[in-house]
Amino acid sequence: MDLDKYEQELLKDIENAERFEQVDNYDDVLFETKLAAKNYLKKTKNINIRVAEYDMLMLKRKSAEVNIPYQTILSSLIHQYVENKIHIKL
Repeated sequence: MDLDKYEQELLKDIENAERFEQVDNYDDVLFETKLAAKNYLKKTKNINIRVAEYDMLMLKRKSAEVNIPYQTILSSLIHQYVENKIHIKL
C-alpha cells in the first residue's frame, strides 16, 4: 500500500513514540472514529460497464432464479474478487 507524505510522517511518529496517552474524551473519539470508518466503508460508487448481451440475459435469468437483484450479484462478485476470495482464470 502506498502512503502519502502525511501518512508516512504519521507512521514514523507512531513508530518513534515512547508512550501514548489516552485523551480525556476517549469514548467520544472512539465512537466518532468507528462511525466515520463505518460510513466510509459503506459508500458506494456507480459504474458503467459494457457487458455482452447474452451474459446480461443469463445473469438476469440466474438472478431471478435465486431472487437476488443482478446488481447485487455483480457487486458481490467484485467484492469477493478484491478480497481474494475468488480468482479469475485466464
